[in-house]
Amino acid sequence: MKQIIFTIIGLILFSSCKVLSPEQMLRTPRSYEYSDISDLKKVEEYRIAPNDELFFQLMTNDGEKLIDPLDPSSMRQTRPEVRYLVEYDGKVKLPILGRINIEGNTIREAEEMLEKKYSAFYNRPFVQLHVTNNRVIIFPGGRGGSSKVIYLENANTTLFEALAMAGGIDDGKAHNVKLIRGEPDKPKVYKLDLSTIDGIDSANLTLQANDIIYVDPRHRVPERLLENITPYATLASTILLIYSLIN
Repeated sequence: MKQIIFTIIGLILFSSCKVLSPEQMLRTPRSYEYSDISDLKKVEEYRIAPNDELFFQLMTNDGEKLIDPLDPSSMRQTRPEVRYLVEYDGKVKLPILGRINIEGNTIREAEEMLEKKYSAFYNRPFVQLHVTNNRVIIFPGGRGGSSKVIYLENANTTLFEALAMAGGIDDGKAHNVKLIRGEPDKPKVYKLDLSTIDGIDSANLTLQANDIIYVDPRHRVPERLLENITPYATLASTILLIYSLIN
């Protein structure tokens, strides 16, 4: 009977050691092929993406008179708070122009494109755009409890700036930082090393909407082992106590 009990306890403790960090997310196998980090440096400015919310302002005479986007026939002296959503297909519905494909453009490129289109209706149109809901998700220690959603007021926010806004790397591996970008069904995953001064060049990249920054957590084996085996140790001691009382 004792042999059976100790065998059961041993199996329970052994199985508990297999998972030291059950809350860890977004793991990749050792043979995982990361995307080429040199591709990130090709994007120097933020580019408009679906679900972006745009502050849009239209003026004439190179900014002399402000036009109310809701009533293009009128002129206003005050700044209208009007925002437009970039839809799932990358198009935004604007006054007079209707739906315009704007995805993939930088803010400057989009402003210049819209100015050309509005020139058919206004004298020397002047367009101002600003993304108001640009955000990224950061896991500074690789665990859900420390995750943060950071809204980027600056359209050209870098990875270093976003990590600073999140409070820095919490309890993770600075040499194993993952940047996940793209559609959920086929994302691109880049691996960055920020543990040395050479990592400045890699991290000085412009973030895009809905980027995920994930820092692999440190594996504190003794602490994790104790957390995992404590419930089973309690169970084992209870079984032994019951067994001793029975006998």
